Amino acid sequence: MSNTERAAYLRGLTEGLELDDTKKETKVIKALVDLVEDLAISIQELEEAHNDLADQVDEIDEDLASVEEDLYEDDDEDPCEGCEEESCEDCEYFDEDDCYYEVTCPSCGETICLNEQMIEDGSIDCPNCGEKLEFDLDDVVEEDEDKEEPEE
Repeated sequence: MSNTERAAYLRGLTEGLELDDTKKETKVIKALVDLVEDLAISIQELEEAHNDLADQVDEIDEDLASVEEDLYEDDDEDPCEGCEEESCEDCEYFDEDDCYYEVTCPSCGETICLNEQMIEDGSIDCPNCGEKLEFDLDDVVEEDEDKEEPEE
C-alpha cells in the first residue's frame, strides 16, 4: 500500500468515526489527516521526479561511456613493448607505436620511454624533474660491432 493510499484510508477512518465538528480535538485530527495526505502526495511527486532524473542520468552515463570508449579505445593496450612503467604515458614524447627504449633519470629515478628520434636528438629534459639527459650511442654501436666481428 502506497503512502497516498494509506492517507486515504486514514481519512476514511476519521470520517467513519462521525466526530463532532464543533470540538477542538476534531479540528486537530482533521488538520493532521489533511497534512498527512498532502505529505503523501508530495512524497509521491518527489519519487516520480527522482525516477525521471535517475533515468536521465542513466542515459547520460551510457552516452558518456560511448564517448569514453571512442576517445580512449587504445588505453587498454600495452603502451610500449618492454616498458612496464606506467610513467611512460606521462612522458611528453610518448607515442604508443614508437617507444623502444627505457631510461631511468639519475636525478629523480623516473623511468622514461624513448623512441629512435629522441635518441638521435642526443638529449631531452626529464619530464619529471627537468634534468637534461644526454645520450651518446657511439660507444654502444662500437661494442655491438666488436661482438659481431668473427674471431680468427
